[in-house]
Amino acid sequence: MSHFPWLTVLIVLPLLGSLALWLPTPLRGRAREVALTFALLEVALAVVAAAGFDTGRASEQQLVETHSWIASFGVSYAVGVNGVGLVLVLMSVVLVPLVVLAAWREQGSEHGATDALRRYLALALLLEAFMVAVFAARDVFFFYVLFEAMLIPVYFMIGGFGADQARRRYAAVKFLLYSLAGGLIMLIGVIALYLQGPGGAQGFLTDNLTGLTLDPTLEKWLFVSFFVAFAIKAPMFPVHTWLPDAAEQAPAGTSALLVGVLDKVGTFGMLTLCLPLFPNASRWAAPVIIVLAVISILYGALLAIGQKNLFRLVAYTSVSHFGFIVLGIFAFTSTSIAGSSFYMVNHGLSTGGLFLLVGYLVARRRSPDIADFGGLQKRVPVLAGLFLVIGLSALSLPGLSTFVSEFLVIVGSFARHPAAAIVATAGVVLAAIYILWTYQRVFTGTLPANTPAQDARGLKPLDQLPDLRGFERWAVVPLIAIMLVLGFWPAPALDLVRQPAVTTLEQVAVQDMPVTTATSEAGK
Repeated sequence: MSHFPWLTVLIVLPLLGSLALWLPTPLRGRAREVALTFALLEVALAVVAAAGFDTGRASEQQLVETHSWIASFGVSYAVGVNGVGLVLVLMSVVLVPLVVLAAWREQGSEHGATDALRRYLALALLLEAFMVAVFAARDVFFFYVLFEAMLIPVYFMIGGFGADQARRRYAAVKFLLYSLAGGLIMLIGVIALYLQGPGGAQGFLTDNLTGLTLDPTLEKWLFVSFFVAFAIKAPMFPVHTWLPDAAEQAPAGTSALLVGVLDKVGTFGMLTLCLPLFPNASRWAAPVIIVLAVISILYGALLAIGQKNLFRLVAYTSVSHFGFIVLGIFAFTSTSIAGSSFYMVNHGLSTGGLFLLVGYLVARRRSPDIADFGGLQKRVPVLAGLFLVIGLSALSLPGLSTFVSEFLVIVGSFARHPAAAIVATAGVVLAAIYILWTYQRVFTGTLPANTPAQDARGLKPLDQLPDLRGFERWAVVPLIAIMLVLGFWPAPALDLVRQPAVTTLEQVAVQDMPVTTATSEAGK
């Protein structure tokens, strides 16, 4: 089993599904079924591959494949995953079939396959291939290529399928420009880093570039070139402004993948490239980054409270949550880093679910404005109940998986940076405000009648909104099931991220800060 190219198969399979939908084949007429079949098969193969992963060696790269790609430039097709990469790959492949289910209502009619739906699902499968590949890439240049290639399907998924044609194109271009700017800065760092390495046919392998003795000033500049690209992708204050526009204009399924998975490439890159490649510069930059992370936590939460648009609200909650992830990474304790790694997964589940449910609400009411809702709890009890559970996960309620990761981040950060951890806890309180207040405004109270202005806008009356149907429920219920399982039994996931956290500290040459025995046991 160890010699089977599991990761390559996981990359190629969704590519084949995408081609089956793009090319003039008989499968094009059954786009929904084809996309769902490929997505579910991807989940099954990922689970089988994960079953062969040795948890006792979670800090090591496993399922490794290395082949020369552009030998004259030292570029290799090199893939492999440690525990962190594995959990992110699993999260990615789990979200895609749920997005496919959600797209059955978003794109085209509910009966039959429209051409728009076929193109959208083909792009989603193409994006899935890139997502798996980027979390598995072990060659820095290969990682950069994937980092940029992901922009292509996302750009078209935002610009070609949003509700407002003019604004969705603006949001897509803004997303593309921000991401390209960060990528170009990173490319300079990639080339400069290669010139400092051993060169040769595998000169871009991360293993060959880790542990280099670099000039201190050069190392700082290289770190900045990588970090800026990852901060934009994350997104992190103050380079986050592309996200609310993209989330507002993109279809809900696209936003779920964009924020739930793609943005994790930024924090994943900080953890797996910035820290091991530039350990001295990482320690040098950590104080400033921690301040920016705390600002992100508070700033994102405060802006979420003030939002009138549901999509923008969820986007700003993500800015806040990414602040917790970055704080945990640069607090430099094994507990905080393990918590951040687990947080990446939990944020993808909770935020992906929120975007899907918001998408269902908006599709029914034909408006994303919070003021256009109210009193829906009795009218759509299933949707209201699922929204409440996933919302409680977003605010880190004990018993749901996000609580475990946020608890580990705060406790681990407190061991080295108590002031930052204390201030960051305000984000937990603010999260309760923006989630519960949103639920109150949308679902509680009596059903208001449409105003003449709302009728003129074509809004469907609230008392006529249908509850979630079968396939819509199946797009959300699995996420809640996973969050409950990992909330009460997080050990399988934590076993995958603990050892990589310890190894990261060794690479950065920082001594771990112990936490109390009680705290350590709480995360098990």
